[in-house]
Amino acid sequence: MDLPLAIDLARFQFAFTVSFHIIFPAFSIGLASYLAVLEGLWLATGRQVYIDTFQYWLKIFAVAFGMGVVSGIVMSYQFGTNWSVFSDKTGPVLGPLMGYEVLSAFFLEAGFLGIMLFGLKRVGPRLHFAATLMVAIGTFISAFWILSVNSWMQTPAGYAINDAGQFIPADWWAVVFNPSFPYRLVHMVLAAYLTTAFVVGAVGALHLLRNRDNRPAKLMFSMAMWMAAVVAPIQIVAGDLHGLNTLEHQPAKVAAMEGHFESQTGAPLYLFGWPDMEAEETRYAIGIPKLGSLILTHDPDGAVQGLKDWPREDRPNATVLFWTFRVMVAIGFAMVAIGFWALWRRWRGTLYEPDLLHRLAIVMGPSGFIAVLAGWVTTEMGRQPWTVYGLLRTADSASPMDAPAVATSLIAFIVVYFLVFGAGVYYVMRSMNAAPHDNEPGLKAGEPIRAAGITPAMAVDLRTNREE
Repeated sequence: MDLPLAIDLARFQFAFTVSFHIIFPAFSIGLASYLAVLEGLWLATGRQVYIDTFQYWLKIFAVAFGMGVVSGIVMSYQFGTNWSVFSDKTGPVLGPLMGYEVLSAFFLEAGFLGIMLFGLKRVGPRLHFAATLMVAIGTFISAFWILSVNSWMQTPAGYAINDAGQFIPADWWAVVFNPSFPYRLVHMVLAAYLTTAFVVGAVGALHLLRNRDNRPAKLMFSMAMWMAAVVAPIQIVAGDLHGLNTLEHQPAKVAAMEGHFESQTGAPLYLFGWPDMEAEETRYAIGIPKLGSLILTHDPDGAVQGLKDWPREDRPNATVLFWTFRVMVAIGFAMVAIGFWALWRRWRGTLYEPDLLHRLAIVMGPSGFIAVLAGWVTTEMGRQPWTVYGLLRTADSASPMDAPAVATSLIAFIVVYFLVFGAGVYYVMRSMNAAPHDNEPGLKAGEPIRAAGITPAMAVDLRTNREE
């Protein structure tokens, strides 16, 4: 049994499945809120364009939400098969948190999802809007609990250790609201909103290039660009605050992200370079003097720790973190630039005139997913070599495993995921390629139309927003 190789394969397997999974919640969290806003505006104004746009994105949401649920289930099994020691030692703390996510968020989403997808003409617009709100709130609550779990692994608090070596809760408030949780929650939720905004903006831009008079496409592009202009700068600030929190609680991660091996005052900000873990230096570095210290300590002469302050076995991989962090940050600033450019075009009254802005908006469509993946790689690889930071090593968290068995299951995951989720993504992309139009049809519900003995709800004329 080659346990080190098996652990590496198990880590890669979890990274593969969680990477597939995270792109769907990142999209569905933002899209659920977008749908709630659209339906609320329709109820408030009666304008047909809002409900047409709602119906267009509702079909896409249904597929994305389903793929997110299915892809998430797989990860929970890996805790038992590949990471049983981790599950045993952290179960008393993390198990209830994940249970709360199911009891609150998942039940809320499952209870109202059917009404949201198929109930507009059956339950009336106000009750349907309430169901849409419940689904949107459920996605946020789900993010709340999952981010609490992950944040506790990054900055454990409120725990004790029993005689069996297990982490047990001593203060649930401190467990849930651990030091990094508020920053991670805000950063991730804003990332989800921006991810959705740039997908919606790309679809709107695509159809404006084809038909500049398409009303739903105009609405999509306008709302997406408002989100980019307002939320992207807020995300930059939230990211900076999150980075300062990480510097306080996980300074080795920040040193790796910045490519600093030597502790120094007046540290530069390396724009480019290649951190060499063996040589303990950043090769080909191009940096701005003192800007690293200014950003990290808000003092150009502030002291910044380098990776050499930690033993080699406790250092995260700076080669990976240096670049994934820069990819995330670069995309964030590109989003700000697109948002401000759209503001200028809006002020000039030329927002909907197809040109380079619309083509760049299409190119930026997947940018949110790339940024989310880069951010999560930075977060998770930056925690290594720990599963519970500073307390439980990854090497001590794994099940007894054979490398061939893990490799076989990994190959199976890769094949099945690309087939199943590839088909789902293809359907979503095809739906986005279809032009939105007036009187957009909703999802078609099959028979029976009601449970036995239940009086059918009044029909709703979507053009007049009235019950009949």
